[in-house]
Amino acid sequence: MSALRKVKAYFSAAEIILWTASVMLILVSFFIFDRKNYATLSASLIGVTSLIFNAKGNPFGQLLMVVFSLLYGFISYTFAYYGEMITYLGMTMPMAVFALISWLRNPYNGNKAEVRVDSLSRREISLMWMLTAAVTAVFYCILRYFHTANLIPSTISVTTSFLAVYLTFRRNPYFAIAYAANDLVLIVLWALASMSELRYLSVVVCFTAFFFNDIYGFISWQRMKARQAQNILATPTISMK
Repeated sequence: MSALRKVKAYFSAAEIILWTASVMLILVSFFIFDRKNYATLSASLIGVTSLIFNAKGNPFGQLLMVVFSLLYGFISYTFAYYGEMITYLGMTMPMAVFALISWLRNPYNGNKAEVRVDSLSRREISLMWMLTAAVTAVFYCILRYFHTANLIPSTISVTTSFLAVYLTFRRNPYFAIAYAANDLVLIVLWALASMSELRYLSVVVCFTAFFFNDIYGFISWQRMKARQAQNILATPTISMK
């Protein structure tokens, strides 16, 4: 009972409703379209749970993202989405580890359950886009070499994934927008996959739930950024005379 009270105290009513609705949607779609691949169900539930913690700026969300990346890489392998497999196992998962370390090292006011929001300079933004272009070009060649299914959407997924993990590592609110963009690409990818195997419709539903959670995550981080900035302004400074 005390654990339930802690959950209610930590998460807002809107966040509890969002997480509950997402879980129910994932469960219903799994038992309608799949009913066999529990790795897919586990990945979906872990993923959507990581997003609600990420929306709070809690490093635990990044830990869950590492686990999700491992499971999702396996799922992608089963449909020859080698781009997704390579992206999540070779980029998203390692970057989630770095993001976890970054978030743990930068707590807000000593609160380990909330990361300190950061911003990017114009110079770093330019560097980020150059790195994104380079990563996209390299992965396009790799994915084409491995005859990846749906090459163009898979390449776009790499682009949005890199932006998302980079911004996550840098503790920037726009990481959630990049992930939302990635969700839309993945909805297209798995919708194409479901034309061959109907069970993949459950993955489409999963990323649809992810999309709404990522949109909420961006809103939450914007509020968190404004609150942290306001608290800094409200903190009295000691003048030396």
